[in-house]
Amino acid sequence: MMSKGLLIVVSGPSGCGKGTILAEILKDEKFFYSISATTRNARPGEVDGVNYHFLTKDKFEELIENDGMLEYASYCDNYYGTPRKPVEDMLEQGKHVILEIEVQGAMKIKEKCPEAKFIFILPPSLKELRRRLNKRGTESDDVIEKRLNEATGEIKQAYKYDYALVNGELSIAVDDLLAIIRAEELNLKNSNNIIDEVLENA
Repeated sequence: MMSKGLLIVVSGPSGCGKGTILAEILKDEKFFYSISATTRNARPGEVDGVNYHFLTKDKFEELIENDGMLEYASYCDNYYGTPRKPVEDMLEQGKHVILEIEVQGAMKIKEKCPEAKFIFILPPSLKELRRRLNKRGTESDDVIEKRLNEATGEIKQAYKYDYALVNGELSIAVDDLLAIIRAEELNLKNSNNIIDEVLENA
């Protein structure tokens, strides 16, 4: 048995289906989804502690000062980041913590938490990614082109991750992600007490 949970960092370009895959994974109570913190105002319908932890700028900067953020970035005059305490508390409880985060933030996590596992979710192709973004019907052609350019740059960073999986068919992608996590649970670096338990029960 693992005494401590795994820290699992998931990245992938917009439109690759990260959220849909993770929604399936998170049906299992052994997983905990880390909610980001931000200093921006809540939008209509957003709930504190569900969509984001909405913090004042002073509180956020206090957390930065006290090493209370695993990673953070400033975007459009607001801070966004991952609070350290909820992540560490859940890991200690044996929960696997999932951080859904962009590449830049993931690399900051890698510096602070080298034991974390990094998984990149890929679309089957850029052509398919374009089709999915068009299908949403929520963005102009210019925005879609910008997202595809960003996606190309992000996908080139996937080599820095431990695993890459393709989200072609949802059920297969979910199974692949669960297989990666199961393999890590059985990795002796994460569960060396399995051997000790066998030897103790002579």
